[in-house]
Amino acid sequence: MKIGVPKEIKPDEYRVAIVPAGVHELVRNNHKVFIEKQAGVGSGIGDQAFEEAGATIVRTREEVFAQCEMIIKVKEPMPEEYKLIDRRHILFTYLHLAAMKELTQAMAESEAVCIAYETIERPDGSLPLLTPMSEVAGRMAVQEGAKYLEKPMEGRGILLGGVPGVPPASVVILGGGIVGSNAAHMAAGLGSRVWILDINLDRLRYLSDIMPPNVVTLYSNAFNIQERLREADLVIGAVLISGAKAPTLIPRSYLSLMKQGAVIVDVAVDQGGCVETTRPTTHGKPTFIVDNVVHYCVANMPGAVGNTSTYALTNATLPYAVEIANKGWKRAAKENRSIARGLNVVQGKITYQGVADAHAMKCAPVGQLID
Repeated sequence: MKIGVPKEIKPDEYRVAIVPAGVHELVRNNHKVFIEKQAGVGSGIGDQAFEEAGATIVRTREEVFAQCEMIIKVKEPMPEEYKLIDRRHILFTYLHLAAMKELTQAMAESEAVCIAYETIERPDGSLPLLTPMSEVAGRMAVQEGAKYLEKPMEGRGILLGGVPGVPPASVVILGGGIVGSNAAHMAAGLGSRVWILDINLDRLRYLSDIMPPNVVTLYSNAFNIQERLREADLVIGAVLISGAKAPTLIPRSYLSLMKQGAVIVDVAVDQGGCVETTRPTTHGKPTFIVDNVVHYCVANMPGAVGNTSTYALTNATLPYAVEIANKGWKRAAKENRSIARGLNVVQGKITYQGVADAHAMKCAPVGQLID
């Protein structure tokens, strides 16, 4: 199979969808890999490294899409890429379709087979291709939150860990999954007082066992969220419903409870955000202020640390990419139900229930398309 890797064009996106070791593995499996010129420069990977691993470097993204059957990306296609995708293609990338109706319609109209990293799901319910970027985003959320709490960034002028004689900041984390637990570890390590809220009591018990003493677990409901917001210096939205739009846990009315210059980092922005006032931002202009609260809502947070993120992502995606390339999408999905769960759009049909529900569209059963 001919496999293409275009350069990412989402603003301030520095990741690339493959590393030289991944190219080597695909070539070893008798596939041809075509990579757009300088696709890896943001991750510190030059064209020569890809060529030495067996890839062919092409000049433009148009050539990548025209020559290849399978397209591997990091982020969802941008509008200027829609016209390059057609029914010949297998698109393997993060899609987050539940948050973007225009993209969903464009992918349906393309009649391509669209496999979303974020909905590939193991039998135990874990999301192996979302996990590495959730780990990065959770850790970055605290790093960025700490920065925007500084007064020159329009924050409260609070140091997360405080100093002797001055109390540390209060950090409230909504969601105890991969993002939330990584954020809690980082914030606790800096000395903050941390509250982590979730609706899964088993998860809260687990977190209570593994977290340091300055992390308190709390059941998530409207009353507890409001109480915590009154004291919060930094709030991290870490809610995930696989493949579906994130629920709104902080309506705009709750912002009036918060301190002036408090910071919200909504990691759930890729799935629409868990704060009513969330809107996607970029690394170039990452924040905005609503009702005296600083909002950081960058939709591709891990893209800022391209080198770390690219290697972490490829470690997870490569085995699935090899399987899809070796077997073709239909056989791979039939033999590996994790890949079947990744199918979001197949030849014009929406095949993931969360996406269909988000846009009031009809969902076609995957089983009928792969059997």
